[in-house]
Amino acid sequence: MDLVGIRIELPTNTPILLLREHGGERYLPIWINTPEATAIALAHDGIKPERPLTHDLLTTLIEELGATVDEVVVTELRGGTFYADLRLSVGDDVHTISSRPSDAVAIAVRTDAPLFASRELLDEAGVHIRDQEDEDEIERFREFLDRVDPGDFESGDFEHGPGTDS
Repeated sequence: MDLVGIRIELPTNTPILLLREHGGERYLPIWINTPEATAIALAHDGIKPERPLTHDLLTTLIEELGATVDEVVVTELRGGTFYADLRLSVGDDVHTISSRPSDAVAIAVRTDAPLFASRELLDEAGVHIRDQEDEDEIERFREFLDRVDPGDFESGDFEHGPGTDS
């Protein structure tokens, strides 16, 4: 998964963690709390606060204990709540720690750990988001519909339809 960033859902002003399927077309929107959204956005943008935030502290703790963050996996959606696993290695030992996706991603973005989501989760909760080109084409078609008269179709006299160069 690729971290697209934090978006704000209007009109509720609720932060959404937006992940995109790597090399794919599906997005995974996860509604999160403001403190975690801030922590993710700051790290994603390369901004280091003067004093460490909670996720900075956790990252330092992980590193000082000799562990590495191997990956973050958003595993499931159960009862409207997303779940994730934070996978750590200490020497030859691998530990899987259950986590909120927002906390796991906040740590992953600080440690450059890869993000994953199960295929089943993407099938269940993944969404397709239209890109700007699609939106522009829809807007041009709407403008065409606003200008056209139904009688133009009967006579064949219309010239400036969608997809033309005029």
